[in-house]
Amino acid sequence: MSKPRPIVAELGRPETPEETAARKAEFSAKYRAGQSFRNLIAALIITLAVVAVIIFAVPRGEPASERQIDLPRIAADVESTMDSPVLVPELGDFWRVNAAELQGGATTVWNVTLAPADEDERGFIRVAQAFNADASWAPQILNGTAATETTRIGGLEWDVYALSGRTENNVDNAIGTQAGDDYILLYGSRSKESTAEVAESLIPQIRTISEAQ
Repeated sequence: MSKPRPIVAELGRPETPEETAARKAEFSAKYRAGQSFRNLIAALIITLAVVAVIIFAVPRGEPASERQIDLPRIAADVESTMDSPVLVPELGDFWRVNAAELQGGATTVWNVTLAPADEDERGFIRVAQAFNADASWAPQILNGTAATETTRIGGLEWDVYALSGRTENNVDNAIGTQAGDDYILLYGSRSKESTAEVAESLIPQIRTISEAQ
């Protein structure tokens, strides 16, 4: 026995099949709309939760740790490769190492770039040891500038390169000396006094290099 159709109050009679279908379609549409709204709210809540995790879980305002350069280890590898002693600048509290590498080419060069550890200090000094080279190599690094005079630092004679203004590599002073078969060049943007201090600290090692060759 079929279920009697519901009475439509405002009509006072059973609804027709068309009215039943229309009522069910309207109900389904409202249900789907409600579900979509609830899903949207749920998605927003999840998104906000993820953002909150990113904001509060990730450390903020902390600088990335600087890459530590193991100068003694790299220098030992270079000495083994070149079968010759190399310069290893003493850093102390003032200096840190920005780069240390062996560069190939027509002349093989061991480069160590020093920069002040204090961020308030500016400039750099590069210590370059050119293997089997002499003073004629330096102008290749210094935009063609040759030595104009000499000075004595730590009991050794150093060539002085008078650079007219800062070069494109931010170099405004340079000094160099012969160490056996190698040529040692210190150049950069620190003061002449600062460069001379680094040069003097290298004197014992320069003498060792000279005696070993």
